Amino acid sequence: MSVVAFGRKQNAGEWSERELNTLVAALSAALAPGSGREWETGVTEAGDAQFYLLGSRPDQACELCVSRIGKRYVLEDGSGRLLFEHRNLDLVVLHARAAVPRTSWLMVRMIVLWCAIRSTVHEKVEPVLIETEELLVHLAPQLAAFA
Repeated sequence: MSVVAFGRKQNAGEWSERELNTLVAALSAALAPGSGREWETGVTEAGDAQFYLLGSRPDQACELCVSRIGKRYVLEDGSGRLLFEHRNLDLVVLHARAAVPRTSWLMVRMIVLWCAIRSTVHEKVEPVLIETEELLVHLAPQLAAFA
């Protein structure tokens, strides 16, 4: 069997301006200035175009990846699992928008604050209340004698 190597297009690893605008517009909520996320482009080992949605610094882990392989767009999560693929970029970005993790850093901070307050109450305030209750149990009979 013979293998024939076909030549690749020169611009195979580049996104068109329309494609980039579509991707960035669809992910604009995820790329909001307060989110800490950024995007970057790259190419696969075979020279196909890729778009990366990166998490916040310092790690900047890849959260989503859209690749254009031939005329198909492939959507993968940060672990490399296939989420969706299609020839229509608009359908792919709809799935990409739905796949973006929505837990904001503000929500995470609020949850951590709630846990810290609750832990403080358990460790500091609750023992004081228990001691007050024991004191009241010992003093209640004496107070009842005065009534």
